[in-house]
Amino acid sequence: MRLAGAHAAVRRIWTVELRPHAGGPTLVCPSCAARTSPLPGNSARSAVLAHLARHARVDALATHLRTCQCRARGCPWHPRHRGCAGPVLLALTRDRSGRTWRLADTCAACASATSHTAVVPDTLPGTPRPLPSPGLTPSPARRPCPGLPERVRVREMLTYLGTALPRFTSPSARLLALQCALRADARGRVRIPAGLLRGMRLRQSGELWLELAHAGWLELPDFRALPLHLRLLDAAVLDQAPGRSARCRAAHWALRPAPLTLPPAAPALRLAALVLASHSPTEAEHSSDMDVLARLCGHSPQQTGELLDRLVTTGTLGAWQHNRVTDEVLWQLPQTQAPTRVCQPSRWDRRPQS
Repeated sequence: MRLAGAHAAVRRIWTVELRPHAGGPTLVCPSCAARTSPLPGNSARSAVLAHLARHARVDALATHLRTCQCRARGCPWHPRHRGCAGPVLLALTRDRSGRTWRLADTCAACASATSHTAVVPDTLPGTPRPLPSPGLTPSPARRPCPGLPERVRVREMLTYLGTALPRFTSPSARLLALQCALRADARGRVRIPAGLLRGMRLRQSGELWLELAHAGWLELPDFRALPLHLRLLDAAVLDQAPGRSARCRAAHWALRPAPLTLPPAAPALRLAALVLASHSPTEAEHSSDMDVLARLCGHSPQQTGELLDRLVTTGTLGAWQHNRVTDEVLWQLPQTQAPTRVCQPSRWDRRPQS
């Protein structure tokens, strides 16, 4: 019996558009013919993310049946790259104006090559997990998120925030948003102790909360009471699969992301070190695309390169190199062997350790 094509009716690509209106933008979705009434400017982004997440839940498909939608259309969403590769993930893409948003199944290679795109991990738009039968213990292989490292959770959340937050969001606000997202409960409520703000050197930074509130990402807390209690407005972070204890461990790791732990430094430098630490596997070589690093750091590629130079100067980073042909950044952690990869000097922007 031929089963090929049995899942063809499930469309794993959704697009939502925010159209200008006198009373505020309206949300239009061609997939379900939805059209909302005018939305306040600070809630339009959250409405888009919630609508796309709902489509992903309703049109759920087994992992082994999901295919790269970009490849199926001839890879029109990105410049030419080395080819489709890696697992199929949910990729969230917005245009430069922020009016059109797309959520689609995309392979890791296509998602990395597409501009203004962030991978939405399965922990964000997750579906409720069935409880085990009474008296039965689930096997270790089927337990949710078995031993997922803290750095992976941080990397996933940084990747998501790279698209969920406006491009101009400051590094301090990004660090604060990361802590809030990892510490939130299922209702989006977050408790921020005063000691945490002091440790992050953000005790008297009320403008950061205003920045995130203006972006429609959270509600302003009552600054007269400590600890601070607030509520997130981003619907996509309300249903994270890892439990709160696991996510809190990731939040603690993000404060001192070994092995790139910095002494007291500027938020931009701390965020750059955190991004590199979350992208550093256990092998000797560590690499990523410059466009990815720049988006997560909230800076241009040139500014990101200057931050990496400063990390080398302070001894936090051993060395780094940028291959301008492939846009790949290769970095070396302190007290590790030099990278074995050799490239022509004319193609590399070499940053020696001072």
